[in-house]
Amino acid sequence: MSETPQLGQVGPAFPETQSLTENQPSPPVKRPKKKEAKPASLWRDAWYDLRRRPMFIFSLVLIAILLVMSFWPSLFTSINPFDAKTCELSTARQGPSAGHIFGRDNLGCDVYAKTIYGAKNSIIIGVATTVITALVGGLLGLLAGTRGGWTDVLTSRVTEVFFAIPSILGALLITATFRDAGIGIWIVVIALSVLAWPMTFRIMRAAVITARSQDFVLAAKALGAGQARIMFRHLLPNALAPVIVVATINLGGFIAAEAALSFLGVGVQSPDISWGLMIADARNRFLEAPLPLVFPALFLSITVLAFIMLGDAVRDALDPKLR
Repeated sequence: MSETPQLGQVGPAFPETQSLTENQPSPPVKRPKKKEAKPASLWRDAWYDLRRRPMFIFSLVLIAILLVMSFWPSLFTSINPFDAKTCELSTARQGPSAGHIFGRDNLGCDVYAKTIYGAKNSIIIGVATTVITALVGGLLGLLAGTRGGWTDVLTSRVTEVFFAIPSILGALLITATFRDAGIGIWIVVIALSVLAWPMTFRIMRAAVITARSQDFVLAAKALGAGQARIMFRHLLPNALAPVIVVATINLGGFIAAEAALSFLGVGVQSPDISWGLMIADARNRFLEAPLPLVFPALFLSITVLAFIMLGDAVRDALDPKLR
């Protein structure tokens, strides 16, 4: 007697249904593709670390604002301080008002407009001096550290001669001698660059001497790589980090040095505008009208501080021992 299947019964009563279920292929499971991990490097790790540093973000935003203010000052003020019509001698040394929020200077010119326009020369001098010193000192240091021998000895002795010259005294001598040459603010750039490149030279030379004894350089030499390839392909990328750090920190120092030279009367000359020149013009009437000196000095301090903060953040990111 055969069994009658009950309602809802699953099992031997329906063998053909069970076999179809067992033999049916399961749909393929889509697995997410794994992203290939990028190889680690000093620069990638440094950038990853910098993006998470509030000091780096703050200084970068501040520097960006200063750069925009330098090259597009009309976005910040509608007054052109180079136009003599905007200066009224009868209103000299007046305090802040609705149309002149920083007041007026000794010649009746708007202090706010001059402070905005004065950023351009100060920042151009700082950036240009930094680039020149990094290129000259970096290339000479790379050459001396790679070749060694008489090349290293000669460049090192020349560097010591420049180190023996007092910075401010040497810059004063150069700018005072050639300030009538008709090259404007570039005489300040040349004076600062001539005296500042030896520091970059020494840093690059020391970094190259350390890197040239590493295994990857010895392997490149064993494979027959030429000296130029070893210098620019292997040594330069591994010795560049300390130079970048020092250049970033020195940039703020060059801006302060330009202000000092202008204050002493041998830097930027009228009718050009710079923060140092504004401070020099306002110092004689400081007690009577302090604002024409305070505001350019404040902007100068903020700019120097921003670049120093940027340099400190870059230094901490590029040095694994400081993380």
